[in-house]
Amino acid sequence: MQKKVAIFDIDGTIFRSSLFIKLIEDFIDLKIFPEKARKDYLSSYCAWLDRQGPYEDYLDKMIEIFNKYLKGVKRKDFQKVSQKIASTHKNRVYRFTRDLIKEFKKKGYYLLAISRSPKIILDYFCQEWEFDKVYGFIYEFDKNDKATGKALYQDLIMDKDKIVKRAVQKENLTLADSVGVGDSASDISFLKIVDYPICFNPNKELYKQAKKNGWKIVVERKDVIYEI
Repeated sequence: MQKKVAIFDIDGTIFRSSLFIKLIEDFIDLKIFPEKARKDYLSSYCAWLDRQGPYEDYLDKMIEIFNKYLKGVKRKDFQKVSQKIASTHKNRVYRFTRDLIKEFKKKGYYLLAISRSPKIILDYFCQEWEFDKVYGFIYEFDKNDKATGKALYQDLIMDKDKIVKRAVQKENLTLADSVGVGDSASDISFLKIVDYPICFNPNKELYKQAKKNGWKIVVERKDVIYEI
């Protein structure tokens, strides 16, 4: 029997920050990445913090830094830091999406997480919230269990509607009464194919798309949750 599916982005949608960015910061703090990596992103971070530059530019810089310094990182270090972050920050989530997860789990929905963060850290974090399946960036390790710096299956993870269709087929799911929750433009492709798209704390591009298509928009600010 096919199960209904609820699809969630993670960073900025469930987690109140970015697992990917937190991973980079901890790698630097623990000397896994060099200290100069922090200097590499400082200007774009300050520009975003001062609202003089978009968050996307800051995130792109973090991706560049991660790809630059990942090569040679030991798998065990990657896993150890990821597990600690997930355990420490598991409850630093939005109330709205936290309650949605509980609601759909209770209704018997299949919980699917799709993110562009590394799958290693996503697996630990999503395990805490009892997700059934997790898609994220998979990184290659050599025979000595050190990262080669290469990301695998990039064409798939960059196109979230392809991931949903793949999961639906492989896991015997149905898109009837399906729900999707995302916060940025990268989530538009999968929000288009679910029955009930929810744009949560959307960025400008997603907000424009939501208004155009009549999608539900929800904002959580401090202790208030409201629809636009």
